[in-house]
Amino acid sequence: MGARSSKSSTPKKGSSYANAYGSRDSKQSNFQDDSTPSRKETDNSTLERKQTKEEVVSPKKNATIFSSKEDEFYDGIPRIPAALSEKSRSRSFRVTALKAGSLGIGKAVDVLDTLGSSVKSLNSGSHFVTGPTTKGNELCILSFEVANTVMKGSSLMNTLSDRNIRHLKEVVFLSEGVQNLVSKDVDELLRIVAADKRAELKIFTGEVVRFGNRCKDPQWHNLDVYFEKQDRGLTRPKQFKVLPEVTMEQLLNLVQHTADLYRELSVLDKLEQDDQGGSNSTPTQKGRELYLTQTLKGQKKQVKLLKKKSLWSRSMEDVMEKLVDIVIYLNRQIKEAFESALSSACPNMQHKLGPSGLALHYANIVLQIDSIVSRSSPMTYIARSTLYQSLPPDIELSYRSRLTSFRVDKELDVPAIKAEIEKTLCWFSPIAINTAKAHHGFGWVGEWADTGSGGVRKPNGLNDINRVETFNHADKGPTEAYIVELLLWLNHLTNKMKIDAELEEVRSNPDSPKFANERSSQTASSNLTVASEEDEDEDERIVDHTEGSEETTVELPVVDFDSGHVTEKETIGGINGVEIEPVC
Repeated sequence: MGARSSKSSTPKKGSSYANAYGSRDSKQSNFQDDSTPSRKETDNSTLERKQTKEEVVSPKKNATIFSSKEDEFYDGIPRIPAALSEKSRSRSFRVTALKAGSLGIGKAVDVLDTLGSSVKSLNSGSHFVTGPTTKGNELCILSFEVANTVMKGSSLMNTLSDRNIRHLKEVVFLSEGVQNLVSKDVDELLRIVAADKRAELKIFTGEVVRFGNRCKDPQWHNLDVYFEKQDRGLTRPKQFKVLPEVTMEQLLNLVQHTADLYRELSVLDKLEQDDQGGSNSTPTQKGRELYLTQTLKGQKKQVKLLKKKSLWSRSMEDVMEKLVDIVIYLNRQIKEAFESALSSACPNMQHKLGPSGLALHYANIVLQIDSIVSRSSPMTYIARSTLYQSLPPDIELSYRSRLTSFRVDKELDVPAIKAEIEKTLCWFSPIAINTAKAHHGFGWVGEWADTGSGGVRKPNGLNDINRVETFNHADKGPTEAYIVELLLWLNHLTNKMKIDAELEEVRSNPDSPKFANERSSQTASSNLTVASEEDEDEDERIVDHTEGSEETTVELPVVDFDSGHVTEKETIGGINGVEIEPVC
């Protein structure tokens, strides 16, 4: 059976396989002829098996043609004999798989990842399997972003509590700001709040889905599909192993340590920068460097301890299991709290300040007015120019048109004018403050980590701001009308304070030029008054004397002014024999 090539003197690699086939055929024929084979045949079969095993172990020798004819052309495809054992088959498969993996192991991992993320039906019972935290799978620097997301979920959970919902309906909806700027219809207010909560949940869910896609475990991938099925009731409702409130409390403990870690890392960074400064040979500098080295060593220990207590050392998979439970719980809470409002149409946001992007701008204008009114001194030029330059065109036009027609019924002093302004600011200013806080509420972790060790906790549960208490849902028309009214009163207040300041300056400094001019004008007017009174008294006195005396006649000469001679005499009346001489 084993054929040798005529082109080579060495035996072909396939000859051993051919001999093996031949030996097996002869062996089978021996068994058929005689049930007891000879010793020679047994030795030959044993030798042939060893040769076959050697050929299988070295796969490079398998590239041998198998032919029963010497002139058959070798096409390059190795022929594997069909009589190979299962052990040799497995070894060949492992070699082939190793070669394939070396060529495209990256693609194979991607394919397996895709397949794993697509089999969400394996979690039909809504149970996720979380393995132990392995080294190198910790959150590390991503823990600060996860902590920020946990704070968003905690804030939303607090606003959905029974106490906050009751406070919302009994206090917030009936407040003067909401009634004047948003709406007086309770049903519409409920629809507005329900839409806000759905929007906040969407933001929180999006971040959880993004964290899930970063996990190495494919069961946390594409959680948005899982959440949508849970929302629509397409899968069996998830049963919580631990109450979501307890889960959130556990996460907040980790967040608290993460906030402490954030601050301690900042301190460590400053100490390292100081330690990298140039060294001096003076004793004072050496002592300072020694103290700095000891402080730096203690700070590093503190940071290492906080990393173990915080989210830094937790795995993403461990945190994801808790975040998924919170998302599902918040969705159920919104449905229970606003069941009737969710079935209604969405509120009309056409004339609201939030969609138009003016909410924060109007809040800054109100806060500037509040700051100016709270001062005891008159408004400065910088404050006035800053305020009027920030006015939108609509408010500025309305203010200028009403400025000439604005009148006050009676004269008011400065405290009375401020009291009139405070009547509006007492409910208008808190809305502006809430708008500014809500705008910065979803910032980076440093904004809440720097508030102190207790800044994360909210013990009273009512510190969270509802967007209905901001300018986001305020109507544009009424809001602008109140701002214009405040500007008119502010202008009146500024003028009154300016007049009072000038009078106070005049009284405190009588030698000033302003006071001298005023004093001279007052003196002149008083002199004129006294002179007129004296003239009136003299006229009365003359009349009295005339009535009580006898009339006498006096002859006065008439002077000719051309010749200078007296031509005749003229008699004029005299009083008490007194002759009155004419004045030439």
